Amino acid sequence: MQASDRYRLSASATWVASVQMEPAIGAVAANLARSIELVEMAAAQGAQLVVLPELANTGYMFESREEAYALAEPVPEGRSSQAWIALAQRLGIYLVAGISERAGGRLYNSALVTGPDGYLGTYRKLHLWGDENLYFEAGDLGLQVFDTELGRIGVAICYDGWFPEVYRRLALRGADIVAVPTNWVPMPGQTRDGAVIAHALTMGGAHSNGLTVVCADRIGTERGQTFVGRSVIVNSQGWTAAGPASVDQEEVLLAPIDVKATRRARQLNDFNHLLRDRRPDIYDEQSGATAGLRQR
Repeated sequence: MQASDRYRLSASATWVASVQMEPAIGAVAANLARSIELVEMAAAQGAQLVVLPELANTGYMFESREEAYALAEPVPEGRSSQAWIALAQRLGIYLVAGISERAGGRLYNSALVTGPDGYLGTYRKLHLWGDENLYFEAGDLGLQVFDTELGRIGVAICYDGWFPEVYRRLALRGADIVAVPTNWVPMPGQTRDGAVIAHALTMGGAHSNGLTVVCADRIGTERGQTFVGRSVIVNSQGWTAAGPASVDQEEVLLAPIDVKATRRARQLNDFNHLLRDRRPDIYDEQSGATAGLRQR
């Protein structure tokens, strides 16, 4: 089925794409060139929003902060940022791309957000995983939501998805879609072809908040670290809309979403609404979370 056929079948659909690729550590020019090829492929199939993996321009397994600093670049002024910004403008799409960001003497595991009219903003990963703590500072820009003609787009990166507060806060701020650049690694007990914990966390976050979540993972083994691949797009009901992708192949996943239907679906029935039914008077940290502990 061609992209034009898909649009005729669902005129109200927004087509989102997850790009699964294999960046090589330190090969910024080659990684950037490959990412452009894959984004062009996604756009040619009708994608209006494309998500690239975490640290898509640099690779992930840095040996030192010095190496990470040398490979990082300012956002949006750096080479990778400028290339992705120009790409999104040329293709008329929105693009979320994982990038190693240098801001003065500080380093961040970040995501560039750009669109048809240019740069929209930067998200900095809040929850650092493993040795990332040796190289990066924790994000200091909070959880942002970007208003676009496609809907409201939030961003999280990899380990951020282990914290349900991230999806909840983005939903409360009005997000319709959450773009997740990621570099998932095997968790204890995980087998090559078995269940992926990240999928369960993504499906739960999507369902319990009424969000479409677009996860773009990487593949391959880098300096001894294996990545699981298996990128996925999950709809606002919590079901898989595309994928999971393979464990070892570069792929483009594409799925349609209906933002209006997404917002309506948060009303589960005549009585229940996913966001209005919350009881922050009981479990919000500012009001009632510790009350039971004090009584014991």
